Amino acid sequence: MFSALFHFRSRWLSVVWTLTFVLSCQLVFTSCNPAKLKTEAASVSQIVLSTLQDPKTFNPTFNQEFPNIFLFAFDGLVRENGVTGAIEPALAESWQFSVDKKRIVFTLRDRLQWSDGEPLTADDVVFTFRDVIFNKKVPTDFKDGLKIGVKGAFPQVNKLDERRVEFILPERFAPFLPTIAMPDGISILPQHILGESLKSLDSQGNPLFVSTWATDTDPAKIIVNGAYKIESYIAGQRLIFRRNPYYWRKDDQGNQLPYIERIIWEFVENTDTQLLKFRSTDLDVMGDARPLRPEYFSLLKREEKRGNFKVYNGGPWSGTTYITFNLNKARNDKNQPIVDPIKSRWFNNLAFRQAVAYAINRERILTNIFRGIGVVQNSPISVQSPYYQKEGLKVYNYVPNKSKELLLKAGFKYDSRGQLLDNEGNRVRFTLLTNAGNKVREGMGAQIQEDLGKIGIKVDFNAINFGVLVDKTSTTRDWDCHLIGFTGGIEPHSGANLWTSRGGSHTFNLAPQPGQPPITGWEASEWEQEIDRLFTAGTQEVDENKRKAIYGKFQQIVQEQLPVIHLVNDQALMAVRDRVQGLKYSGLPSWGLWNIPELKIVED
Repeated sequence: MFSALFHFRSRWLSVVWTLTFVLSCQLVFTSCNPAKLKTEAASVSQIVLSTLQDPKTFNPTFNQEFPNIFLFAFDGLVRENGVTGAIEPALAESWQFSVDKKRIVFTLRDRLQWSDGEPLTADDVVFTFRDVIFNKKVPTDFKDGLKIGVKGAFPQVNKLDERRVEFILPERFAPFLPTIAMPDGISILPQHILGESLKSLDSQGNPLFVSTWATDTDPAKIIVNGAYKIESYIAGQRLIFRRNPYYWRKDDQGNQLPYIERIIWEFVENTDTQLLKFRSTDLDVMGDARPLRPEYFSLLKREEKRGNFKVYNGGPWSGTTYITFNLNKARNDKNQPIVDPIKSRWFNNLAFRQAVAYAINRERILTNIFRGIGVVQNSPISVQSPYYQKEGLKVYNYVPNKSKELLLKAGFKYDSRGQLLDNEGNRVRFTLLTNAGNKVREGMGAQIQEDLGKIGIKVDFNAINFGVLVDKTSTTRDWDCHLIGFTGGIEPHSGANLWTSRGGSHTFNLAPQPGQPPITGWEASEWEQEIDRLFTAGTQEVDENKRKAIYGKFQQIVQEQLPVIHLVNDQALMAVRDRVQGLKYSGLPSWGLWNIPELKIVED
């Protein structure tokens, strides 16, 4: 899923913090009662976190952003361990596969409850998968990961009793558990709250569920099963989570988790401002959603002892960062081309995309923007994954003369001022978008603009609100080129909604999507169809060596066809106050606080 900050976190305050809290209350808690909050801060453990923008939905079914509220508020049947990558029990205490691997029976933990105290049972699991995720009228990206085989069939989901659910697969599906595992997998939903919204339709014939739990919903009506529930939300300022008293997890001594009572999640639209707030102790963590900017790392590393915090280095981060062109040749519901036909001819020309790749000085990005703390990325698969192919992939080092050679052979030409023109005399010019507030991306975009200018391409670089960017790339399709990140991990199939041609995040050639205005003339290229076949084959194969070969071929196609041009990946860097203890940090998970229910606030 897309990472805004890309790639999605929050922390707590204490008695030591009380004076700072009183002085800054109007900034941090606008429209609050200072006396009341001072009392609460002194009496409960809390952690203050930040993110760049407000949430776009309170319904996990429609999540397309990272970080998100569901990291705090929802659990699935299983979860991925953020250090080892192993799949661990969550709401399900156990599961069992049949000999042919086509049937999985999950057994839920005994006496699970929702945050309103109602029982969480097998009915909720069946509702989540069969009635919501697999519902043709519910437009969710989570469908893409569970379409099995060439026909894209979904599993059958059956209730066996109050605690047991069986999934019957149409064929073997190797990534089933990683696909449903949280934090990026499928949140179990409350049937007793949302069931009626699926049965009722709006004026356009869509289930009311599609518009249920929008961000204007009363937080008290958001019923969750995770460690925290939403206590309050003020747009543009903050969201406060409160400990869920019915959460299922306990520690080894039988104490109920989470330990921390309250999370304050501030919306701070600029990473420089986040840094100021962290250094002034207004934030407890920085870099949990997306790694620290390299210049922040060197600064904060010098201040660790004096500032009573630690900067963690978890190794290479699991996400990827890239630019991509809009390759869509379809027409919208007004019968207008989605992409300007002139630009579409450029973008769909492989030589043009390759020329752009050779013209971007990624080593300079690594040196100047990342301060050497990162790695040049040449694959759509995270470097920590055993499926990552280190050798044999086509790479695009900085060779601007190669760029010009490719363009001239493809029929482009230069005028007397060195401006690039196509074979019809049109100036080659397009708009590059990224999300505002992410200074690393803004810096990368500015350098790409400069680099492409050296081969005669005029780039109009524009950093815009992340929500607007997501709407353009996922709904209206109104864009030329964008720079963004994508959350990664060990299992390649976790990127199915980006890489399969019908996927909801297949932004570079977005197919017709449920619930959106119709488009006509959409088509998938031969290489996109080959990636579809490879992803299907990868799910059917259980031999790990053969799976590696399959996903190796996938990586080769991406690097040869360049639907996206990978750039530079971060090092996983996060700064955390000393009083936040119990952290288990690595570069594997997208979220540095993946074990937040286990964290404690310990005062000096």
